Amino acid sequence: MQTKITIVGAGAAGLFCAGLLGQKGFDVTVIDNGKKLGRKILMSGGGKCNFTNLDVEAKHYISQNRHFCKSALKRFSQWDFIQLVNQYHIAYHEKDHGQLFCDNSAQDIVDMLIQECQKGQVKFMLKTQLEDVEAKQQGFKLSTSQGFVDTDKLIIATGGQSMPALGMTAIGYKIAEKFSIPVVPVKAGLVPFTLHKPLLDVLSSLSGIAVLVEVSNERISFKENLLFTHRGLSGPAILQISSYWQVGEEIVINLLPDLEFESAFKPLLENNRNQSLKNCLAQILPKRLVEVLIQLNFISDTIVKQLNPKQQFELYKKLTQWRIIPNGTEGYRTAEVTLGGVSTDALSSKTMAANTQPNLYFIGEVVDVAGWLGGYNFQWAWSSAFACAQSFN
Repeated sequence: MQTKITIVGAGAAGLFCAGLLGQKGFDVTVIDNGKKLGRKILMSGGGKCNFTNLDVEAKHYISQNRHFCKSALKRFSQWDFIQLVNQYHIAYHEKDHGQLFCDNSAQDIVDMLIQECQKGQVKFMLKTQLEDVEAKQQGFKLSTSQGFVDTDKLIIATGGQSMPALGMTAIGYKIAEKFSIPVVPVKAGLVPFTLHKPLLDVLSSLSGIAVLVEVSNERISFKENLLFTHRGLSGPAILQISSYWQVGEEIVINLLPDLEFESAFKPLLENNRNQSLKNCLAQILPKRLVEVLIQLNFISDTIVKQLNPKQQFELYKKLTQWRIIPNGTEGYRTAEVTLGGVSTDALSSKTMAANTQPNLYFIGEVVDVAGWLGGYNFQWAWSSAFACAQSFN
């Protein structure tokens, strides 16, 4: 089989890029190992697809070169993608922190991308494994489970290794390495923490309870919900900090992010002097959590009036500086993104082309650009795909 442009990966970046190139008149074929288009899109945002964010800046991305993403994000912004969504009359709503979700279903976004591909007469080879890639004098020869494909240009949009149940593999990194393109070591990002025993045994009884916290390490902090699970800690605050966490490092959890000591916490104690500390704290924290903190001997079960001013402040410090060293993360199985990937030093930030291998491009999550939780990874997919497509004349 012969084709002008082959895109490997029918996810967000691959589909969007295919539609753009097809509509420019190019002969485009998309290869994917799954039987469905946009599998990860369909799973995202609880099935509602958090397709972008109203506030997108380079600071929302993790990369060895934090400036690399700026060019693509500027040339195809969140507003450009929102305009496309509006053209298709897809209803959406804003959640916390500028996150945009479909009202109906993530299928709306997939259908839009498929229609964009249909306009460009894009061809698909689904349920097709890519086995090997060889450079030819002009272009590449791909060995696949469906036979050979000769192509002039090759765009790798294979994503990362997060959610392997959806068929995600390391093939994109292997192709990069085959052409001596460096790959930044990969690991799971936006992923829940597991905990050491016996802390896990105690905290797992809180499974399903969420609480607003500020969680931090020495480099960054996030104020969001924390969710206790039967395996450890999850929720937006934990997912965000996980991308900045190193093995063996402690995280600091502030259980009272909105309560200042003098203006709020101290008056609370003064107004409930005759109550037990458990009942007093249950006004600002889930009662089960307070009981568990007592069980851990983290706080004492006493009458509020027995605390002197110094002990009151010590209690406040404990509740705002709960230090935990996670055992690890749940890994790629539940991770929302893969950190690391094809080194940005080896790519053009304007075209996403490999610097040392003609006609080879990398877009989306396979590149060493990983966004925060909140639609940023989808926006990188759209922006990097656009940058790549624009470079084709």
